Amino acid sequence: MSLVTKEQRRLKRQRRVRAKVSGTAERPRISVRRTNRGIFAQVIDDTKGHTLVSVSWTEPALRELKAADQAAAAGKALAERAKSAGIEVAVFDRGGYQYHGRVKAFAEGVREGGLQL
Repeated sequence: MSLVTKEQRRLKRQRRVRAKVSGTAERPRISVRRTNRGIFAQVIDDTKGHTLVSVSWTEPALRELKAADQAAAAGKALAERAKSAGIEVAVFDRGGYQYHGRVKAFAEGVREGGLQL
């Protein structure tokens, strides 16, 4: 009997979601990576395999905030950068994480920033 770790279960969910969610030039994919210390996100055009815009918790403006506030602020920052790059609509890839807590706060921050998910 083999033990399946939490990370392996998350990666299995991620592969299942990624089979259905794909980003294009008109509607890129927002990919989220959550760690214990913070949150990372990218806007990706999967047809070209390019990252268009990204945000990281290590940026000085986000570093001092608490987890949920940090995720919401990161979402707003990503939305502003995406809008300045000419992106109005995107598809959200939660990366196998439950749509709850920081991931939900990030998505709501993106919507508040003016990006349509």
